[in-house]
Amino acid sequence: MRVATILTLCCTFSIASAQIQPQTMSPPETMPDPGENWFMAVGRNAGYVFDASSGDMYGLISISGHTPAVQPNPARGEFYAAASFYARGSYGERTDVLVIHDYENLSPVAEVEIPKKIVALPFRAYIGLMSGGRYVGVSNMTPAQSVSIVDVENRSFVGEISTPGCALIMPVENDGFMSLCGDGTLQLVRLGADGTESNRVRSTKFFDIQEDPVYDRPRETATGWSLLSNAGLVFDVTTNGNSVNISDAWSILSEEDAEEGWLPGGSQLNSVHKDLGLLYIAMHQGEQYTHHEAGTEIWVFNTTTQRRLARIELEIPSATLMVTQEAEPLLIVGNDEGEVNVYDARTFVHQRSIEAPEIALFEDL
Repeated sequence: MRVATILTLCCTFSIASAQIQPQTMSPPETMPDPGENWFMAVGRNAGYVFDASSGDMYGLISISGHTPAVQPNPARGEFYAAASFYARGSYGERTDVLVIHDYENLSPVAEVEIPKKIVALPFRAYIGLMSGGRYVGVSNMTPAQSVSIVDVENRSFVGEISTPGCALIMPVENDGFMSLCGDGTLQLVRLGADGTESNRVRSTKFFDIQEDPVYDRPRETATGWSLLSNAGLVFDVTTNGNSVNISDAWSILSEEDAEEGWLPGGSQLNSVHKDLGLLYIAMHQGEQYTHHEAGTEIWVFNTTTQRRLARIELEIPSATLMVTQEAEPLLIVGNDEGEVNVYDARTFVHQRSIEAPEIALFEDL
């Protein structure tokens, strides 16, 4: 009886197996070219692509839990994400790579191994695409500071540039980049045709790191970069050949604002619309060294007249914001409750809310 039962089960299994069709892989979904006001919300393990005009999500790229930011390269239709991976998930042999994803289906199409030194903190300026579109810089800290250069055309590691005492990557014209230094200066490094260092210069000292440090959240402008200090001073920085030009500082705070304790703060706390010359800053009321606190308001400034245009009150404090760069721009604001709010960047009218995972930073596409 037992043998018959086994034979019956075997026969039944064989018949059932014959009826199961092998699974075939469907063609991968493709993403349309990013439209106006598209952005990426970068979280701990993924970058989510949204259309801010509709609130629709069009896809995501998988990233490491140790990825500082994602760098788009529209000319090549690629995204770059520096990443650290461990053989046992959170420990074991470490591998650092620059992962290259395509725009079409957001899949990784290549990777380039780089030194095991990348900075894993979610800072936008820890990765940068040089002006020629061929070289990408990745920030390192061990705690010695340096920048790894990757040739994304040849998919190869070029080399490492030492930047002692200086961090961040602010790309400028002619394949150069600036870094912010602890002695109150900026350092400019230029690359040669082969991606190696060809020259470097240092600016004059323009801030005191003990009295009023400059945020490590620079924002690109139409002509260079905008730097913001903890006390609300704005510096406009441009380069010309091998010289670094730093404007006189202007303050975002009036005497009354200062008396009321208003200060900038947040993780991605400022953003600039390049063509319109509008500066958006998350603001809160606090004391010195509260620079990580989320903003209860967003203040908007005209960078030409250096005057405040508007104050946007927030129902939920927000530490992350970004303005898109289109002719009809939108202001993207994230909060800790998993909500992304979209405003008209010129009229400041709230348009919609988007549910999103915990967001570290936004990237304009």
